[in-house]
Amino acid sequence: MTVAAYTLAVLLDLFCLFLGYRFLFQPGPAAAGYGVPADPAGDAGAYLTIKGLRDGTLGVVGLLVLAFAGAHAEAWFMVGVALIPFGDTLIVLRNGGAKAVAFGIHFATAIVVLISAALLFAV
Repeated sequence: MTVAAYTLAVLLDLFCLFLGYRFLFQPGPAAAGYGVPADPAGDAGAYLTIKGLRDGTLGVVGLLVLAFAGAHAEAWFMVGVALIPFGDTLIVLRNGGAKAVAFGIHFATAIVVLISAALLFAV
């Protein structure tokens, strides 16, 4: 179970880095994939950059916590981070995005992050 817990945590942290990269360097497609399209050339550009920075930073912090503070600290980090995809679910729904994206991507991500936390707590 230890290998699964660490592997899932690292994959989730790396996925955050990927999302951050995508929002910073491919903001239009990233926003569409998020479920609420936005024009990076218009007023949304700064917000898409902020999202990219936020997601990338979460990935870096997650990897640092896991490497230097251990599984238990990473588990608590994951519990806190799970609030973001739960919130993203509501954002997509509130802004007319598809329910399939809200629940199939964001809500499902929150559940996977909580599963990761549970596995890390068990280590």
